[in-house]
Amino acid sequence: LDVGAGLGFLTRFLAGRCKTVLAVELDARLVKVLREQLKNLPNIRIIKGDVLKTEIPKFNKVVSIPPYHISSSLLLWLFNKSFDCAVLVFQKEFAERLIAHVGSERYGWLTVVAYYHVEVELLDNVPRWMFHPQPEVDSVIVRLKPKKPPPFTLKSKEFFRRLTRALFTHRNRIVKNAVLPIIKSMHLSNVEKIAESLPFHDKRVRELAPEDFGALANALTE
Repeated sequence: LDVGAGLGFLTRFLAGRCKTVLAVELDARLVKVLREQLKNLPNIRIIKGDVLKTEIPKFNKVVSIPPYHISSSLLLWLFNKSFDCAVLVFQKEFAERLIAHVGSERYGWLTVVAYYHVEVELLDNVPRWMFHPQPEVDSVIVRLKPKKPPPFTLKSKEFFRRLTRALFTHRNRIVKNAVLPIIKSMHLSNVEKIAESLPFHDKRVRELAPEDFGALANALTE
């Protein structure tokens, strides 16, 4: 799967090494170019549309330089799919968020959710001058491999993601205070009492390890 195939340089390279390549591109002008430039390569299937909203045939690997503005959404989309491996080019700052240490400046909800789903390896730096047109940021090649089994058990993956994302909007707060809006949105009574009873309620959000967020999510879905 090649997301954001653009002018097809990577797509053509993959076609020489893969049985089938799914090339997804949203821009109608680029789709026209792709169909013309790659028409003699029968193992390429060009799909016009937004990868996040378009039905994509089954795939086992992803090799792509996706548009940077969909990086987070693309990862969440991938985490709901079954695949063997993904090699993606991300903005350097974004890639560093995926492997950030607990409590560090770049540590956030994306770090936690990625930790649950995949092994992350930063393979190589890609300086900005290697792209045309040249972006304002440097990039990194990242390899993702799904964790089988995942590192901890969740009662609801969707709630885990939602809770983690919400808590990190108050990363410096104590958990029992940061979690109050979430408990209230669940229409539960004794909100403060529930917050006080949660594991790690007296720690700051940024101090919680990914496993701790899992324990919190499970406690709130009982």
